[in-house]
Amino acid sequence: MSRFSKKGPSQRQLRVGELVRHELTRLLQRGELSDPVLERNIVSVSEVSMSPDLKIATAFVSPLGGGDAKPVIKALSNNARYIRGKLAPALAQMKYMPEIRFREDTSFNNYSRIDELLHSPEVARDLDKDDGED
Repeated sequence: MSRFSKKGPSQRQLRVGELVRHELTRLLQRGELSDPVLERNIVSVSEVSMSPDLKIATAFVSPLGGGDAKPVIKALSNNARYIRGKLAPALAQMKYMPEIRFREDTSFNNYSRIDELLHSPEVARDLDKDDGED
């Protein structure tokens, strides 16, 4: 195994991803996008993952209050070039302005599923057995 192999995103990828997330959130909060779907929904940007060359930014988004994320993602994808242009001044220190891709954030669904599993009768039964053995 090479000593240069990486197991995750670099510090630079994480830093740039957070900067893009912050600026994207700010843009969405200002309501500068004139799309009916985006005007009806408050969009949460939970994470932005950068490619190793920093040319692609994948933004994980979800509408606040639940609901179907597909129309929101489609609206954001349709406005991706406009969004990219609006983010450019805030990200002027970057050599290349990243292409922004939008994906549904499923982390909340995963948390709910894990919570449901932890509160299931099978797990509760196993936890009760562990408590009785002390």
